[in-house]
Amino acid sequence: MDMGIRGRKAIVCAASKGLGKGCAMALAEEGVDLVINARTKSELEATAEEIAKKFGVKVTAVAVDVTTEAGRNQVLAACPEPDIIVNNAGGPPPGNFRDWNREDWIKALDANMLTPIEFIKASVDGMMKRGFGRIVNITSSSVKAPIDILGLSNGARSGLTGFVAGVARTTVRHGVTINGLLPGPFDTDRLRGTMRVRASKAGVAFEQEYAASAKAHPAGRFGTAEEFGKMCAFLCSVHAGYMTGQNILMDGGQYPGTY
Repeated sequence: MDMGIRGRKAIVCAASKGLGKGCAMALAEEGVDLVINARTKSELEATAEEIAKKFGVKVTAVAVDVTTEAGRNQVLAACPEPDIIVNNAGGPPPGNFRDWNREDWIKALDANMLTPIEFIKASVDGMMKRGFGRIVNITSSSVKAPIDILGLSNGARSGLTGFVAGVARTTVRHGVTINGLLPGPFDTDRLRGTMRVRASKAGVAFEQEYAASAKAHPAGRFGTAEEFGKMCAFLCSVHAGYMTGQNILMDGGQYPGTY
């Protein structure tokens, strides 16, 4: 299926690896020129080179902290009229809510709620004026099924989800959609790092812990960044213009509910 977005311009945050990279790769495969962002310059530039070489699109790497106004301005200067924005950021660390102070909450909100909102605010009017825009917020399955130790993530990402639920209904008549992608367990560095900690505590090999966890999952495996990216590309396509304010859960059937 041709996604109909060849020649469009996209900003993809946290794109040096993992799910963000999967989204960037999928968009590039559809002929979208990219501005990709992450904090680690060497990793980001390597990813930019890899994508440009593989798909022949223009890829600009901007290594900044987008939780700061200066960082966001640098990204937007590299792509002042984006057609597509993929908001993405690593989640706050797990813990006990009794140990979190105001600073912890503000940091979580800055990264996982306020930064995406600032990107939406900076781009959505231009998108509406031009008659096309796609904004995808990568949040978490914990928005759908909260996890107590991920309270910082649950809270911040749920705040973003609630904000988008209202705004997305005001932009769609102008050709601009805003949706959420909620990943469950995907085979990323973050998941593998968690598995290594778990394996160490249990006194077993990482490979054993990984295999057992994958086997226990309803799908019998973890998701891949590639398939996540394909879903993101579809949401950014011309075929998804009638879908807005939705939250697409990608967890391989882990969530047991109907709604």
